[in-house]
Amino acid sequence: MIAFHYPPCAISSGLQRTLSFSIHLRRHNWHPIVLSVRPWAFVHSDAGQLGDIPDDVRVSRVPALDATRHLAIRGRFLRRLTVPDPWWTWRFTAIPEGMQLIRRHGIDLIWSTYPIATAHRIGATLARLSGKPWVADFRDPMVEHFPETGETFPKDPAIRAARLKIEALVARRAAAAVFCTDSARDIFTERYAGFPGGNLDVIPNGYEEGMFAELPAPSVPGARRRRILLHSGTIYPGMDRDPTQLFRALRSLAGEGLISPEDFELRLRNPAHVDYFKKLIHDEGVAELVSIMPSLPYREALAEMQEADALLVLQGLTSNPAVPAKLYEYLRARRPLIALVHPAGETAKTLQRDGIDSTAPLTDPLAIAGLLRRWLGNPAALEAALPTPEVVATHSRQALTERLAARFDRIMTTRKQHGLD
Repeated sequence: MIAFHYPPCAISSGLQRTLSFSIHLRRHNWHPIVLSVRPWAFVHSDAGQLGDIPDDVRVSRVPALDATRHLAIRGRFLRRLTVPDPWWTWRFTAIPEGMQLIRRHGIDLIWSTYPIATAHRIGATLARLSGKPWVADFRDPMVEHFPETGETFPKDPAIRAARLKIEALVARRAAAAVFCTDSARDIFTERYAGFPGGNLDVIPNGYEEGMFAELPAPSVPGARRRRILLHSGTIYPGMDRDPTQLFRALRSLAGEGLISPEDFELRLRNPAHVDYFKKLIHDEGVAELVSIMPSLPYREALAEMQEADALLVLQGLTSNPAVPAKLYEYLRARRPLIALVHPAGETAKTLQRDGIDSTAPLTDPLAIAGLLRRWLGNPAALEAALPTPEVVATHSRQALTERLAARFDRIMTTRKQHGLD
């Protein structure tokens, strides 16, 4: 398993996907070996989840440079040194180490995960050199175009071209490709119509039941005077997760006397871009209603979700092909959801399938204010509308890993039928 984001990484929630796969694949007679990087490649690291790696999962960590730090001079670096990503040097150490692992441990299959594009370059090379089947996992689309705005991401043409080249490599060489949403899969199939549809899987992000099972029971809802509306995790400036209209809705509700600093708090937990959001909060006149809080260890962040009065989802047009990983943790936390999402996006579709209608467009302050009034007036109704535990359990990573293992099994069966193993 080739994964940049793996404990002790503390720069992406994406590590939870790979970590859970490495835990639960063992139940299906697959025994992972993880090929990652040494901790100094991460901008931030946290040893808190190292103990979650099973003792029988071998992790090989090789050197990799971050071009924005290790190849910078006085804080400045050449832009071309970040193509396809700042950690491209990883492949020079990962490929020889990967070949040794394949020979030494009798590896049957190679799996790599994006959004660090170099991981797929490593996977493709190891597959070519070893003859082993390769499964490419896409947590996000590599390149996206939005006709509504005329924008294409990434905006840097060199990075975009490099990613498309790597994506084409997947289409030529991978035995299967896995995506987190239907839309992400569709973006891939539109570009590579010749890739066999039977070799494509959609395995969403999910939540780790074992983590929640360890948490203390949450306190009684409404036991405190102040209601907490919590957003946990990164918020990006711009239309992707822009909270501006939410702030305006809050200002409107405060003007009506429906909320005040004494009885309401919008808590932004570890949103990143702190200076930007502090200014935005001040400019929108909601500084007394909104707090920005630092990061918490993962388990504490989950516990905070369970204690919140409601949980906030932000998802704009440019993120329509994705579902934030935190949504599944929110569902497991079983707290009312305030989902400010584009109605045509994958997040809205996921909520609709689970029977949740507490949504409003991210760009509509009147609709947002109406949704907040609905919650404030009758929070028990939103809680009663949450999906059943049985529905939520379908999003557990233990259940989702079973689907990944089934794909691996099909690949190996096909190879044996063709005399390739």
